[in-house]
Amino acid sequence: MKGPKDDLLNQADQAAPAVRGRATLPKPPTSKVLQRLLYFSEERGLPITEAVADEKPKANRRRSATAALSVEGPPEVVSSYAQALVDAALALQPALVEPAENENGESEPTAAITTLSGPSLSPPTGFGPQWRFLGPTMMSNGQTYGESRVVVSGRISAVAVDPSNANHILCGAASGGIWESFNRGTSWSPRTDYAATLTVGALAFNPSAPATVYCGTGEGNFYAWLGAGLLRSTNGGSTWTMHATAPFVGQGFYDLLVDPANGNHLLAATTHGIYESTDGGTAWTLRRSGRCWDLAAHPSGGATAEVLAGCQSGLFRSTNGGQTWAAVALPGGPAAYDRLAVSISRTNPAVAYAFGAAGATMYLYRRASTGTWARITGPAGLSTGQAWYDWFLAVAPDTDAEIYLGAIEAYRGNLSGSTWTWVTISNKTGDDIHPDQHAITFDPTNANIVYVGNDGGLFVSPNRGTSWTSLNNGLGITEIEYMAQDYGSSRWLMAGTQDNGSIRYTGNPAWDHIADGDGGDCGVHRTDPNVVFHSYYSMGMERSTTRGNFGSFGWIGPNVPDGYSALFYPPMEANNDTVAQAGQSVYISRNRGTNWTEVALPAGQVASAMYIPNPDTVFVGTTTGQVYRISWSGTAWSSATALTTPRASAYVSDLHVNPTNLNRIWATSTSLSGDRVFRSDNGGSTWVNCTAGLPNLPITAVEVDPGNANRVWVAADVGVYQSLNAGASWSAFANGLPNALAVDLLYHPHARVLRVGMRNRGVWEIPVDGWLTAPICGVQWNGSLAPNQTHRWFTHSWPATWHIIWTIMPTSPLPGAPQLSWKVQVERASAEFVTYWISVTNHTGSPVSFEGRYAILSFY
Repeated sequence: MKGPKDDLLNQADQAAPAVRGRATLPKPPTSKVLQRLLYFSEERGLPITEAVADEKPKANRRRSATAALSVEGPPEVVSSYAQALVDAALALQPALVEPAENENGESEPTAAITTLSGPSLSPPTGFGPQWRFLGPTMMSNGQTYGESRVVVSGRISAVAVDPSNANHILCGAASGGIWESFNRGTSWSPRTDYAATLTVGALAFNPSAPATVYCGTGEGNFYAWLGAGLLRSTNGGSTWTMHATAPFVGQGFYDLLVDPANGNHLLAATTHGIYESTDGGTAWTLRRSGRCWDLAAHPSGGATAEVLAGCQSGLFRSTNGGQTWAAVALPGGPAAYDRLAVSISRTNPAVAYAFGAAGATMYLYRRASTGTWARITGPAGLSTGQAWYDWFLAVAPDTDAEIYLGAIEAYRGNLSGSTWTWVTISNKTGDDIHPDQHAITFDPTNANIVYVGNDGGLFVSPNRGTSWTSLNNGLGITEIEYMAQDYGSSRWLMAGTQDNGSIRYTGNPAWDHIADGDGGDCGVHRTDPNVVFHSYYSMGMERSTTRGNFGSFGWIGPNVPDGYSALFYPPMEANNDTVAQAGQSVYISRNRGTNWTEVALPAGQVASAMYIPNPDTVFVGTTTGQVYRISWSGTAWSSATALTTPRASAYVSDLHVNPTNLNRIWATSTSLSGDRVFRSDNGGSTWVNCTAGLPNLPITAVEVDPGNANRVWVAADVGVYQSLNAGASWSAFANGLPNALAVDLLYHPHARVLRVGMRNRGVWEIPVDGWLTAPICGVQWNGSLAPNQTHRWFTHSWPATWHIIWTIMPTSPLPGAPQLSWKVQVERASAEFVTYWISVTNHTGSPVSFEGRYAILSFY
């Protein structure tokens, strides 16, 4: 999705100055989504098979789009990572044991972690604090490339409508699991939050028995590594079990077909090839190796049915239900495709279509009833730049002369005689939908009704794309990248999201869309939370002085030279007036981004993490495992001082430094095949390895309780984990948390809640010690008043998030009439704390002594 940054990139390409400002920021060398994919893989050390022409630093390599077509690497490395995800997900599933009786003979439920022989897909049943969903359930004001704004949610990778009940819809989020609706998408329920993986690549009902549904895990378009196998539901999608792991662990699904003539016969298109099952999906045989994106079968099905397959090496055809395959020559076609989709007409199966891309060229073909394939003219302006990621083809269910194409935009084509007429249905005058199209399907009873899934969520048209309705209300599938908070409010957050901009929470599960484009890292001024910062991709950020109201952000830099190396999402931090962002160097401002100072990092270093414990100190971690400290002398910033390395050549994913003890530093890593959590107690001179007891997964974030320096939380690609002894041991802290990628953590010290941002599952929170179930009461002061006297007291430094009742209680009984009355007034003394002014009046003719009592009802 484009943001304000992208609107001016063409100007930059035409006249690029030596140092670029707001209007001329450097565009990623390839598509933004490809840069995100490579960022994700390099962050974790996942292998990518590709030829890199130059030797630029990893953060700024220039790759061709075809690099994404080879994101697989050695199978043993990928499958090891995928299996670790599965194992971690299983370990988080508590099993109920019989209630035990306490000393009073009362039953007390307990929970035990057991080793499961297969995936447990039921919610956790442990006791104690529970995670709860904070949203967003939807985001209004979402972007399109047209004139209108829409309600969005997150990336949809698959959608299927029950062939026996058009009200019943299933959709799959990229890494947000399967969602079910019984009212055509008006409301939704998550169905696989506790599956071994929440990545979804394909969904398919059994046409002959729709109570059986299959889901291929591992989103082929992006999260292919996270595939854990094939899920199956036997109740229409309400509950799911793992049906087959082999051979799919570590693979991504693109498509699934269930034979309408034989429900036990299935075909799967994956990152590794075409697979066939003849026993209802239990066992699978590889029928053709090599990436396959799309499958299309004769609508009647059967053992001799024609099946077409769109593969990287071209179009293939089977006449025996998918057992064997033969290449089909498409006139003028390339030797290899970046993407190829296929579709067979339901009303006239002799007619078929193929829609492909190679480089900047689109290839669109129609097979006539005679069996001859011919290239046809597609829609003008269709972009193939992200064909590997967003691409679909479908023939209308009621005519072979109408087709739908999806790329960045969506199109409808109609054939009259020999002439094709094309309409852009996603971006036009009137209502629009989000760009980046991934999935399409039709109402089984009405060909006019079209469902399209894209980076913004799910949309439906009642009239073949002429108008659209968002179905995203209640789809909690936003892909969170980073979060920032207001310490003075438990009901305020901002976050950056994949392709849905920067968003804001103000207490409503429906969050506000506050900035367009790709939402990157963000920050809040702690003592003046009206000042907030957000970034897109690449270097530079924007600032708002109205808490992020839409349209209030203004560009502040830093503006970097051409060729500057930085991550797709460069780390940024804010601590009061000090703001910093880093790539191959560190840019620091002491006046909220008005002016910047550049501090060099050693050659070859690129920042990947940052922490500012106080406005005079900045810590930076890099992609090669280095950690640096930069200090303010009172007049200037020091050079970057290298600390010892917690783990050489390992990607530093996060840092935390104790603001009251700069010797206590935490560093985490997402690099696999090594230790990933480290603690230093001497300012980085030496490090203690604190990885033991954690799953063998990338560790993405670390957070520490400021009231207890030994209480630490880390987030992993599955789960959140807690240590109460400074990392000597760890336990799962994931009761009720979905098994989605956990990528950022925030602890609110006053509300005493921990928040986690998740890829395609939004933001969740947990009260780390449980919610208050009874008031906390006490005496704040003792006072006395002379006869008929009024006096005012004040008590300060109470967190603004707390809900408190004040009571004045005489200490000596005097029955017959009121003795005292009081009035409480509140002063917001700072952004975080309040002062209570309490005026007490003695209504008697005698001196009165009293207690000033408080009752804390809630920290939140």
